[in-house]
Amino acid sequence: MNPLLSHLQPYPFERLRQLFAGVTPPAAYSAISLGMGEPRHATPPFIKEALVEGLGGLASYPATAGEPRLREAFAGWLQRRYGLAVDAATQVLPVNGSREALFAFAQTVINPSKGDAMVVSPNPFYQIYEGAALLAGATPYFAPSDPARNFAVDWDSVPETVWQRTQLLFVCSPGNPTGAVMPLAEWEKLFALSDRYGFVIASDECYSEIYFRDEPPLGGLEAAAKLGRNDFRRLLAFTSLSKRSNVPGLRSGFVAGDAELVKSFLLYRTYHGSAMGPAVQNASIAAWNDEAHVVENRAMYREKFAQVTPLLEPVMDVRLPDAGFYLWAGVPAHLGMSDTEFARALLAQYNVTVLPGSYLAREVAGANPGAQRVRMALVAETAQCVEAAQRIVQFIQSRTVSSQ
Repeated sequence: MNPLLSHLQPYPFERLRQLFAGVTPPAAYSAISLGMGEPRHATPPFIKEALVEGLGGLASYPATAGEPRLREAFAGWLQRRYGLAVDAATQVLPVNGSREALFAFAQTVINPSKGDAMVVSPNPFYQIYEGAALLAGATPYFAPSDPARNFAVDWDSVPETVWQRTQLLFVCSPGNPTGAVMPLAEWEKLFALSDRYGFVIASDECYSEIYFRDEPPLGGLEAAAKLGRNDFRRLLAFTSLSKRSNVPGLRSGFVAGDAELVKSFLLYRTYHGSAMGPAVQNASIAAWNDEAHVVENRAMYREKFAQVTPLLEPVMDVRLPDAGFYLWAGVPAHLGMSDTEFARALLAQYNVTVLPGSYLAREVAGANPGAQRVRMALVAETAQCVEAAQRIVQFIQSRTVSSQ
């Protein structure tokens, strides 16, 4: 067996299952889960129809690079969304969701023959970054988020000795779980570091279409273009239809950026056997070419956050994120509870599931930046999310009285 497998940490939801072992939620309250970031809005009918229409292609092996029409759909969306001109033949590539692509890309980029290879990622973070680094033979390094800046990552805290060994940097904007969006100045800083030390940047942007202000979040390729880096050197952006179009089961997304990186990634994927099926390609073309359903989807999330956030603000340290569908809420200190104790007690008393923030981060220098926070995924229908928020308020108020 690959000895590197022993370095992998349990996934957050496995830890959550263990945390909840032995808890019997009260039958008087229906179960409401804010734990898993799985979109639950209805899939638009036209995407389902396009999926069925694409079944005629099942008799042929699909190309790993995807059909030209699919790559053109990617390029067209990048033009409409970010004002970018990309070569559909050399600068985009279909992937089976951003999760598998982020993992596979690390295996493409990391040179394990250099025993000191490092991969830098945010902390808290999406656990695929860590697993991808470990199984590529690299050492993860976690850069903490800064609560004073709405949980933006503190890249300045990364020592030069780490940057010197870094081969890959994972960024997530909008961030999971914090919802922070990286501004242009932050991108400029990272590009300068990439130029100085030669590392590749993988920009995870799967939450880019769920935002609450008039201006959409800045993307990595967009930032590069604004800074005159039109070749997107050492940069690849990852995006997905899962959140944008409510099709997590479709497993469809794409990567775009540096043509040389795309070429190498295509070579890896050809051997990896990760071609996108023809029916999924057809459904993806339809989804990327339509924006009306995305606007409607975003409006539903805006309504949920507009109703839920004011309910929680009086009792928790919580604020509207820059983007994404998570609330990154602080456990009230006066309760005297850890984030794991809070999550377990909330389930036991009110049948609401939240994810402890410490499960989404790693302890560095004696501190876990996710500790004393919980992630709430507002993915259920608005009425359920509001009901969950009301129960959380009641829970905190009941515990406040008992702690006094």
